[in-house]
Amino acid sequence: MIIGVPKETKRHEYRVALTPACVEILHARGHTVLIESGAGTGSGLEDDEYRASGGEIVDNVADVFGRAEMIVKVKEPLASELDLIRPGQIVFTFFHFAASRELTKRFVETKAIAVAYETLRTPDGKLPLLTPMSEIAGRMSVHEGARHLEKPFQGRGILLAGVPGVEPAHVVILGGGVVGSNAAKIAAGLGANVSVLDVNLDRLRYLDEFMPPNVTTLFSNPARIRKEARKADLLIGAVLVPGAKAPRLVSRELVREMKKGSVIVDVAVDQGGCIETTRPTTHDEPTYLVDEVVHYCVANMPGAVARTSTLALTNATLPFVTRIAKLGPDGLESDPVIQTAIDISRGEIRNEGLLG
Repeated sequence: MIIGVPKETKRHEYRVALTPACVEILHARGHTVLIESGAGTGSGLEDDEYRASGGEIVDNVADVFGRAEMIVKVKEPLASELDLIRPGQIVFTFFHFAASRELTKRFVETKAIAVAYETLRTPDGKLPLLTPMSEIAGRMSVHEGARHLEKPFQGRGILLAGVPGVEPAHVVILGGGVVGSNAAKIAAGLGANVSVLDVNLDRLRYLDEFMPPNVTTLFSNPARIRKEARKADLLIGAVLVPGAKAPRLVSRELVREMKKGSVIVDVAVDQGGCIETTRPTTHDEPTYLVDEVVHYCVANMPGAVARTSTLALTNATLPFVTRIAKLGPDGLESDPVIQTAIDISRGEIRNEGLLG
């Protein structure tokens, strides 16, 4: 198969979908890998490394899309890329269709096959391609939240850890999955008082066993969310419904009741956000104020730590790239795991979460 890797075009997206090590493995299996010139630069990976691994460097992105049977990306295709996608072509990337009706509509029109990282599910129910980026986003959410609690960033002027004689910040995490548990570990390690809310009692029991004493697990319901949000110095949205829009757990009215200068980091922004006042931001302008509450809602947080993110992501995606390349577009349906990630195929929406 001919596999194409274009340079990411989303603002401040520095990741790349395949490393030279991945290219070497694919090349050894008889596949041709086209790399747009400069695609790996943001992750510290140069064209010469790809050439040495058997990749072909292509100067024109239109040639990458024009020749490739499968496109492997990191982020959803933007408008200029959608115009290049061909009927029957496989596109393997993070799509997050639930957050954008326009992207869904435009991709349906391409008649191509969308295989989405975020909905690929293994028989044990895990989401192996979403997990590494969720781990990074969860850890980053605390770093960014702590920074934006500082007064120069319009925060309350609070040190997350506190100091002897001064209480630490209160961190509230909505969701105890991969994002939430990673956020809790970092916040607790910094010395904050942490509350993790979830509706899954088994998950809360699991978290309660391994989290340190400054982490409290709480069953999530509207009353508890209201109580915790009003106390929060840092509120992290870590809710995920795979392939569907995130539920809105914090209303605009509740945001108005939060402490002035408190910070919201909505990691669920890729899926529409779990805070009513959420709207996507960029690394250029990561925050905005609503009722004097700082909102950090960057839709590609892991892109800021591109080297770490690229290595973590490609460790997870490469086995599935090789499976897809072996199957080809007409064989995808025969693989039950790959089938879980086919959100749109040749003009037909396959993911029921996108039909609501």
